[in-house]
Parts: sequence; C-alpha cells; structure tokens
Amino acid sequence: MNLLDPQGPVAAANSTILVDSVFIMLAIVVPTIVAIVAFAFWFRASNTRARFQPDFVYSGRVEMVVWSIPALTVILLGGVAWIGSHQLDPRAPVPGTGSPVRIQAVSLDWKWLFIYPDQRIATVNSLTIPAGAELNFQLTSSSVMNVFFIPQLGSMIYTMNGMVTNLNLRADNEGKLQGLSAHFSGDGFPDMMFDVNVVSPLSFPDWVATTAKTDAVLNEDSYKKLMQQGIEKGRPTYRLDDPRLFDLIATQHIPPGPGPELVSDAGRSHTGGVDAR
Repeated sequence: MNLLDPQGPVAAANSTILVDSVFIMLAIVVPTIVAIVAFAFWFRASNTRARFQPDFVYSGRVEMVVWSIPALTVILLGGVAWIGSHQLDPRAPVPGTGSPVRIQAVSLDWKWLFIYPDQRIATVNSLTIPAGAELNFQLTSSSVMNVFFIPQLGSMIYTMNGMVTNLNLRADNEGKLQGLSAHFSGDGFPDMMFDVNVVSPLSFPDWVATTAKTDAVLNEDSYKKLMQQGIEKGRPTYRLDDPRLFDLIATQHIPPGPGPELVSDAGRSHTGGVDAR
C-alpha cells in the first residue's frame, strides 16, 4: 500500500501533489533550521565580533523576509492543492483502452461487496480489474459511513447509506494490490481489507466466465444474509440474479443493515443503522 508507488494516473497525480507539497514546506523549514543554528553560533557569548544592539526594535528588510516567505509558501501550497483538487475530481473521466468497466461497490459490516452489473457477477473482498481500462465505480453503504481506498490507484471516497458516490480510476500495470476501509466503522473495521487483482485485458473475460459458473447466486435473500455483521475471511463469488440489486440497496428498497452496536448512556444497547423509512 505504498502511496509513493502509484499504479495508475490518479495515484501518480496524488503522489506528485504530496511530493511537491513536501518540497515547498522544506523550502521554509530547512532555511529556518539553518538560521537558528547560524544565529546561535554567531551570537554566542565568546564571539566578540557580534554587535550587541539592545535597542534594536524594527527592520523593514527583516519584516519583509519574515512575512513574504510564509505568504509565498501558503500561496504555493494553496495553488497546488486547489489545482490538484479540481484536476482530480473523482467523477472526471480517466480514459483507458477498451471498454470501461462498471463496478458497484457496497460497504457492509465488515466486508466489501463488488457487483459487476454488465457481467452479471459479484465478489466479496476481492476486486478483479483489467489493466488499462477505465474503471467506473458507483459506491454506497449498507450500514454506517465508510471510505473506499486503494492507495496505489488513487483517491479515497466516502460510501454513505442511501446515497451513491462516483469514482473513476485506472490501473496501468498487472499485479496484486490491496484496498481497505479508511473510516472506523466498528469492531471489524481492521479486517475490512480487500484484494485487488489487476489482470491483462485478455484474461479478464476468462475470469468473468469462470466466476459466472459458480453455484452461489446473489439475490435479495442472499444479500440480506451477506449484509449481517461479520468478518468474511474467504473470497466468495456469486452469479448476479438481478442487475438492479445495487439500485435497490442505494435507494433503501432493501432495508439497510443494523450497523455497529452502540451502548447508550442508560446502558441499553441499540444499533447505529440508518432508518429506511
């Protein structure tokens, strides 16, 4: 999960912003540290060449340096962040080779469900994508707010119950990456990790065909079982019975999950889920 080892254009742009920001800040931090050491050395008690000026109160040149450097730093950092934030709008297209791949992601307690509506398949805690293709993610939550994040591919984005967020990414190289939840969501939060398998464009259809042969079917009934709280150690796959399943989840036609259990001040336990009414 190395942020400085990007495997896609969005992650590469994020890495550039991070590195640029660090160097801009170092441009003021390093000279400040050097100046502290230099001042301490020059004005040491044993240095008879240092002028003693107890009545010194103002210098226009000193004021200009003291205020202009931090101001320029803020302007540069703000410019980098502003421009980068607009260029990296999560909904902005990320053109790739071949046809874009639509993926619908649902954060559960405490697992990730990935639905491929066009391929009529679904996976849990495992995301397989073709290298070079544009990835169009639609994301929602079955329970509490969460955050979807693949550090080596790009921007993190919230998943929220009753809402749909959008994110476009692209993976340029084949390999194995890892995604995670970046938002605390209860006891099983540390285990909300998922595998990201980036395969060749020629291998992706073969994987889809193999996955579609599974006996397990994802429909409303099996989804309601899957959404129950629990840590999924395996990587189950499903045939998708109804390609509208994600819409039913996002619009709460399927009631949301109970959410992590909370304990009130009165000592009575209650759930943190969202009311579907």
